Amino acid sequence: MSRSRQPSRRNVLAAAVAATVTGGAGAATAADAPGTTDPVRAPARTVDNRAWITYADWRGGTARGTRAVAGARPGMAIGTPAGTADYTDPHTGRTAAWEYGTWTSPVHGLAVPATEVIASWNAHTPAGTWIQIELKGTYSDGTATPWYVLGRWAAGDQDIRRTSVDDQTDGRSTIWTDTFAIDDPATGLRLASYRLRLTLYRKPGTKATPTVWRVGAMGSDVPDRFTVPASVPARAKELVVPRYSQEIHVGQYPEYDNGGEAWCSPTSSQMIIEYWGGRLTAAQLAWVNPAFADPQVCHAARYTYDHQYAGCGNWPFNAAYAATFKGLQGVVTRLGSLTDLETLIAAGVPAITSQSFLKEELTGAGYGTAGHLMTVIGFTADGDVIANDPASPSNEAVRRVYRRREWENIWLRTKRYNASGKVVSGTGGVCYLYFPAHPTPRQRQALAAVGVR
Repeated sequence: MSRSRQPSRRNVLAAAVAATVTGGAGAATAADAPGTTDPVRAPARTVDNRAWITYADWRGGTARGTRAVAGARPGMAIGTPAGTADYTDPHTGRTAAWEYGTWTSPVHGLAVPATEVIASWNAHTPAGTWIQIELKGTYSDGTATPWYVLGRWAAGDQDIRRTSVDDQTDGRSTIWTDTFAIDDPATGLRLASYRLRLTLYRKPGTKATPTVWRVGAMGSDVPDRFTVPASVPARAKELVVPRYSQEIHVGQYPEYDNGGEAWCSPTSSQMIIEYWGGRLTAAQLAWVNPAFADPQVCHAARYTYDHQYAGCGNWPFNAAYAATFKGLQGVVTRLGSLTDLETLIAAGVPAITSQSFLKEELTGAGYGTAGHLMTVIGFTADGDVIANDPASPSNEAVRRVYRRREWENIWLRTKRYNASGKVVSGTGGVCYLYFPAHPTPRQRQALAAVGVR
């Protein structure tokens, strides 16, 4: 589970939801209330995914000091640097000079003008290198956003502290840790298009370079709703996925948010990484206290940790961590129904989903949460959800079966009532997908069916 402070990174979204429910859009109707469903009125989820991953993609952008790299996994690397810049790390106070090059994507027109945008990137950053990801967009009224920083990232933590950047707004949109959000969607303002800019850094005078294999973003305009239409069960299948509990790590590594309920995201990530064969070596785990069980979970927490957010729940940082394992890539997206998840599971692709709920809203969970990640690994013959839920007292207890209708609603809704009766936001179907760099035809078809390439 995430701590109560974690949803506050999206408090502007919660405020917008509350305004929609209690203000200009009028009070919630009976059809909007929890426990009811109106399949006619419930609008479809709308998502736009775009990723730059091929050699042609990389050649199609604007490069300054960078070069496209061909091969089995094309990417972007530093060529002849465009210049040198100083960076003062806000979390260490150290200032250092870095050579850099940039790559800027072509303008991507959103098929779904968006209220939110979340980027994803997959990269190799050897010692002495790091990357920055930025977004600049055009609103639906033709005006432009500033360049927003979406992350300063390195796989390790010896050169810089990976970090999101707070206090970025133009009064119309804001960056909330890992999410670009329109401040007041009720005005009708949307993001109509965007460009992404990568800046690749390395220590001056070296030949080291980051290599970015994938960069992209998911734009969405998910209508506010307390409930979603019920889907019809289609496929029964269960994947064999390692089981790890976050709760056996309570109190471990306060510098990485103290284990336990704060580690749902890295614990879920590690389960899926190991499902795909990703393994950490003894040397990589040597820093972990040998008295701690499942040291790979501690490692995942350290290497997904966002030093500004002060937690392990940064969505793109988790996807980027997964892609540091050989042959894997990771993206953050939104799905529209359990049918989408069934399509993925049938092709052997599990998913990590984000949801929030009261204790009584998810039978058998035994807890409520303002934000929690768990791993969907299959479906029963009745269509119920089989999840590896890291909020379990032991590894053996991680496998859970949750009622389909309850689970679908707590995952896909965008607004809900908390324990105090206040309207707060839901994630609207957010999930992480980790899959091979070279998917099988069946996997590729399933990913395409849910809008991911």
